[in-house]
Amino acid sequence: MKLERKAEHKHTAGKPSSRYRIGLGVLSVLVCAAVIVWFQPSVKAPDASGSVTAVNPKAEVKKRELLDFHMDSLSHGWVRYTDGMMVTQDGGVHWVAAATDTANTAPSSETTSVSDIPVSWMSGKEQNPLVIHVLAEDYKVQKSQFLTRNVGWVQLENGSKAEAPLWVTVDGGVTWHSKVTTDIAKEMDAERVRIQAAVKEASFYNEPETAQKAMEAQWTVLPEAASPGDVVLVRHREPGEVTWEGKTYKLEPFGAGYFTYLPMSLGIKAGSYPIGDSTLTIKAKKFQTQYLQVTKQMESMKQDTKRIEDDQKIIDKARSDSQGEFLFSTNFIKPIEGILTTPYGYTRYVNGKFDSSHRALDLAAKEGTPIKAANDGIVVLSEMLYLTGNSIYIDHGMGLFSQYAHMSELRVKAGDHVKQGDIIGLVGTTGFSTGPHLHFTFWAHNVPVNPDLFFDTTPFHWLPKASNALPQ
Repeated sequence: MKLERKAEHKHTAGKPSSRYRIGLGVLSVLVCAAVIVWFQPSVKAPDASGSVTAVNPKAEVKKRELLDFHMDSLSHGWVRYTDGMMVTQDGGVHWVAAATDTANTAPSSETTSVSDIPVSWMSGKEQNPLVIHVLAEDYKVQKSQFLTRNVGWVQLENGSKAEAPLWVTVDGGVTWHSKVTTDIAKEMDAERVRIQAAVKEASFYNEPETAQKAMEAQWTVLPEAASPGDVVLVRHREPGEVTWEGKTYKLEPFGAGYFTYLPMSLGIKAGSYPIGDSTLTIKAKKFQTQYLQVTKQMESMKQDTKRIEDDQKIIDKARSDSQGEFLFSTNFIKPIEGILTTPYGYTRYVNGKFDSSHRALDLAAKEGTPIKAANDGIVVLSEMLYLTGNSIYIDHGMGLFSQYAHMSELRVKAGDHVKQGDIIGLVGTTGFSTGPHLHFTFWAHNVPVNPDLFFDTTPFHWLPKASNALPQ
């Protein structure tokens, strides 16, 4: 019994058993066989002749051959391959097979729709690259199409080794992309917004050539010359401010630029004044003098400074907030066809004493004559005031207001939106007035300016037509 237990212990701690050695050998043979099979090329079964043919596990995929493309807008377009057509509605982020073969009805590249880009000078039609440069390689272009100066597509010549046959740029050809990624699509959307803003602004000018001249300049002053008491409209391509006669005016965004009105004081001296890289010429102007005789009772009205100051607070509040866009789109008109009794800028003496500079037009008319809104806008004040009687102020946007005073009746209220020619009140003689008339003027940033500049025109038309300077 002792000897058996000792032998059993010796057997366990010594060499492996024969069964274990056999199993290990079989496993080694199987592993070697697997390695040999792994490194052997794939083969097909012998054909009838008994030969064996090798199989390529990754057959090369042939690129689709692009025949043509066309973009109708920054969103819609098509591509034609040898095996069919595809269309996009998001600028090329996604392409889907056309429902039918639209080859015969596809728009011609010669009839590009300009519904998205009607401002011709921004269309990029002069862009026509012969090659594009990508990753230190030059690729020849078979066809190109630019919808704007920044956004365009090119089709490379057949046989090009580039990774794609159709490439897009959103920076005027500085860089090119084989796919329209999310970031590229965002740039296209931003370009669409810029174009739409430019189209909106261009519609305000008197002709496309003038719009191009104004919108391509760094600074534009409309008009380029003015007189004391006038107002000019300044446009800049960038946001910022303009300091003028000791005051600072913020340039407000509109369309593709930034604008502000600059009112001229009556005392500004003649000369040339730089505004950015542009120049405003101020011409000398002499204003005439007017002498009025009024009753002692009327003269005493101006001694009630408390009521005058209270009214001024009401007026200042009404004119303190102007819409940040031009609310008009047509020419300004005269509110009435009355008799001009006092022109703008007259130096006025009342009962032999200096009173003020009359910075408005006085138009005499029969009491009850309808008064029209000079242009589209929003009524910001409509009430009885001490000196100016029944008065109305209309905001035309960007700091410009029109004023109507001494009316016998008010036909609109604060907050009303009015259109050019709407009847807003009737001629009267309320307030400090010697007879039925309309006291009318414009205010630019709380400075009264010459109304004669506006009639039958708009500030955007103050710039001379650029086409007049072109050779005939």
